[in-house]
Amino acid sequence: MSMYAADLLLHLVHPAVILCAAVAVVAVGRFAARRLRQPEVIGEIAAGLVAGPVAMRLLGPHRFHSLLPDHALADLKLVAQAGLVLFMVGLAHELRLGSARPTGRATGWVAAGSFLPALAAGGLLAGWVLLTGGTHLRGSAPTPAFVLMIAVSMSITAVPVLARILDDRGMTETEAGRVALSSAIVIDAISWLMLVVAVGLRTGRLDGFLRSCGALAGGVAVAWLLRRALSTRTADRLCARFPGSAAVLLGAVAIAMARGMEEAGMTAILGAVLTGLAVPARRVAWTAAVVSVTRVGRILLPIFFVASGITVLTKALGAVPVTLVALTTVLGIAGKVLGGHVGAWLGGYHRWDALRVGCLMNTRGLTELIVLQVGYSTGVLTPAIFLAFVVMALITTALTGPFLQLIDRTETRYRPTWRRRPTYAEGDAQ
Repeated sequence: MSMYAADLLLHLVHPAVILCAAVAVVAVGRFAARRLRQPEVIGEIAAGLVAGPVAMRLLGPHRFHSLLPDHALADLKLVAQAGLVLFMVGLAHELRLGSARPTGRATGWVAAGSFLPALAAGGLLAGWVLLTGGTHLRGSAPTPAFVLMIAVSMSITAVPVLARILDDRGMTETEAGRVALSSAIVIDAISWLMLVVAVGLRTGRLDGFLRSCGALAGGVAVAWLLRRALSTRTADRLCARFPGSAAVLLGAVAIAMARGMEEAGMTAILGAVLTGLAVPARRVAWTAAVVSVTRVGRILLPIFFVASGITVLTKALGAVPVTLVALTTVLGIAGKVLGGHVGAWLGGYHRWDALRVGCLMNTRGLTELIVLQVGYSTGVLTPAIFLAFVVMALITTALTGPFLQLIDRTETRYRPTWRRRPTYAEGDAQ
């Protein structure tokens, strides 16, 4: 075997071995999460993120880097980004297919209550970092971009994880479950737009922001043309006749869109989101193609967790003040739980369902990690801030189930005799 063939085989086998190891680690985390009665995504994220730092600590930096040299780490990051892009196509498409449509004044109250206080909490945290933190916390990003990115990161409610929790607890058809899911869709849509603005502000210059706006406009135009092309009868027939080829083409378009947005100075995630939004909604053939693309992304997603842990957490461990983690977690819980509770109460729900809505809106998970990755990859967030928000996301999502159980027990013990006020949704229906 020639030296070239041996090198090529090594480059192919090495990433495959790493992928298998990452899948195995994440499977262990998923199993542990099920045993602890937590959403599986909690175990997946936690296990994937800590795998790299733990391996480095056990093996030592020199041996670890000999097993995972720079070229292998670069391949790992490339596969991680491709998996994340493919997964985001399905996530963006689901926002259009959501069974819970954001309608009614109650949804508006809950969305405002869960979003605005969380934004304010993010502003408080950003102000604290700016006043007391050093450069290792603050970074070098312009103040407007930094503050807006922190605020957006604090306001996220993860729609996929929330939907899974509602399904597991049989709350999908309850009033609290419907209004929480509808409000989360509204919040995440607004948050993605604000995230784009934060990325555009990271240069701190007007011309840089205008270039970002131009890139966004170009991406939207391409997505609109793609949607028109995929909505034709010819495209539907070809997709139905060749579903595998359609899925491969859709994945290639998503990666090309992501690459183009990244080259234009935006984030690759935006290209994936635009592709997912461009796919025609409620078309059986195209929905099946999206499912196939998302399934591949889901398989590769463990690489994203592992790569994030290696590239970010190994730099942040030991350099993050406990005060930052505690303050991030407290503000994250307060902004969502209290704000969501007040919003649901103003929307006409009684105190127990209002508390349930507040706890459900506190769910973050994978969507939060994706937003943080955007902030870190664009240089707006530092590794220390990244780690503090990861801890907050895991804690807040893990607390959702126990909080809901506590509310159920408390309501059973102290169930009020008075009837609740009718909700706006019920008033509209009458």
